[in-house]
Amino acid sequence: MFKLQLTDAQDAIARALSDRMAVLGSDRVAEGMRYATAGGKRLRGFLVLEAARLTGGSARGAMQAACAVECIHAYSLVHDDLPCMDDDDLRRGLPTVHRKWDDATAVLVGDALQSFAFELLADPATGDADQRADLVLTLARASGPQGMVLGQAQDIAAETADRPLTLDQITELQANKTGALLEWPVVAGAILGRADPSPLRRYARAVGLAFQIADDILDVEGDAEKAGKALRKDAEAGKATFVSLLGLDGAKARARALIDEAIDALDAFGPDAETLRDLARFVIARDQ
Repeated sequence: MFKLQLTDAQDAIARALSDRMAVLGSDRVAEGMRYATAGGKRLRGFLVLEAARLTGGSARGAMQAACAVECIHAYSLVHDDLPCMDDDDLRRGLPTVHRKWDDATAVLVGDALQSFAFELLADPATGDADQRADLVLTLARASGPQGMVLGQAQDIAAETADRPLTLDQITELQANKTGALLEWPVVAGAILGRADPSPLRRYARAVGLAFQIADDILDVEGDAEKAGKALRKDAEAGKATFVSLLGLDGAKARARALIDEAIDALDAFGPDAETLRDLARFVIARDQ
């Protein structure tokens, strides 16, 4: 049931992105934007839709916000794949944007996706003026120098540090780099539903950390063909990960404990939140 719901949401978000990008034309940057946002798990967009449904938010506004966060996520991957960052050749089993075109195009595609995300949130179709302002402000914080960009900078700094990161340091890094953009979608849903985001935020923080631990586990145990990207790069580079710090069994136990914590945070929503509970379980059971 959950996989069907996720597939339906992925398809709906893909159609919505295509509709909203129809105004962009067919130049290289516009084509790169479509290419970069094609495929993927769309967990962030799915979280917006589910959080808005739980809190009574507008379905139309939720889809706007879902498309926006998928654009921000795609922009971060396009830039992260560049030679000056992680230098990856594959993303979702296809050539990365800079390999398909060139570095300059990849930079511009990422820049365009970022600005397009905020255009979507500022559109009157998203909600009333207060809702739109809150969505723009909170996504700017989650994706910028207090969130994802900070985490990226911390990750780069760790590569040249004298010693590997501690568990507390890597937890903070990942809370910024990955967690902030997994937390924002549920906050967005609550904004659209005019609800208290606290329980959903607790859920998302636990899921976000579990997601990164699962990624570190996949980097050790995963199949590169299924993952659609290179694996074991962190180990080869000597970077500290949850697996290197906790051990494989310890990392798996920590991820399971976080999922239990996330599920407990949804108690107030009762059976209506079962889809979000299923998503939490999916995070540590996925193979890509």
